[in-house]
Amino acid sequence: MRSHGPSLADLAREMGVRDERLLEAIREVPRAAFVPQDLVNLADEDVPVPIGHAQVTTQPTLVASMVEALCLQGSEVVLEVGSGYGYQTALLARLSRFVWGVERWPDLAATAEQNLRALGITNATIVVADGTEGLAAHAPFDAVVVCAAFPRVPAPLVDQLIVGGRLVQPIGPAGADQVTSFVKAQSGRLEEVGVLTSARFVRLLGAHGYPVDETHGP
Repeated sequence: MRSHGPSLADLAREMGVRDERLLEAIREVPRAAFVPQDLVNLADEDVPVPIGHAQVTTQPTLVASMVEALCLQGSEVVLEVGSGYGYQTALLARLSRFVWGVERWPDLAATAEQNLRALGITNATIVVADGTEGLAAHAPFDAVVVCAAFPRVPAPLVDQLIVGGRLVQPIGPAGADQVTSFVKAQSGRLEEVGVLTSARFVRLLGAHGYPVDETHGP
């Protein structure tokens, strides 16, 4: 754990995050509760943390930038694709009415649920499913955030987003991606708002993403 130096909230502010509600959420949600216990020494560092299945958590300042780009006001229902250990889910829950998280690995989903409940967070639920399909049963969504990369936004996620809603996704082949913010126009199409940053993400796997390698899990 960091004993000195800037906090994650300070680092997010230095990276350009200005949403005070988000910065307060970063201050109050302990990242240490959302990383493997043998790596808790990294929780307050601005680095990705391995969580198994060749997955890593998203770097905290990048999480902050992606969440800020959703422009949440507090009344929204949010879809999160790729919940991992639930840290970003917890921040989203502080800033919105309800969060539906989708995670393709059952053990990660179970851990995220446990982590959220341990902190008393009840306005978020993690579902084991193919995130590229969205969650039609709980649509429409006011905002969508995708934590894996693909060259385009999966059509179901566009369909399940309200007109005027924001969507953030890394666009690219995975490994050299542009984290991009979109808004859904009256036409039903996504319009690019802007590129937040370049980053490296894992592949978005599923029916509307990269094919799942059956030899490497679900």
